[in-house]
Amino acid sequence: MSSTAPRKRGVGLLCWGFIVILAIVHFDFWAWSDTSLLAGFMPTGLFYQAMISLLAGIGWALVVKFAWPDRIEAWADEPLADDNASDGDGASE
Repeated sequence: MSSTAPRKRGVGLLCWGFIVILAIVHFDFWAWSDTSLLAGFMPTGLFYQAMISLLAGIGWALVVKFAWPDRIEAWADEPLADDNASDGDGASE
């Protein structure tokens, strides 16, 4: 195990915690009846949801960068078992 594994795990947990918090605050029940407009054209609830969407995109980028399991990358880089096998047409021999 490398020395960066505990640090990566801690940052990964923080990233996942950020996603969980976003999932909870995304239910903006306190702004449902707010009819005010921001900048004269955008409803408060729409602005709130737009900000949640931007933060969710940033959060998922952080999860991919810091919490993505290395074993998936290792598995994807492994060669297939039948890479050297014939394609079945008999012409390769």
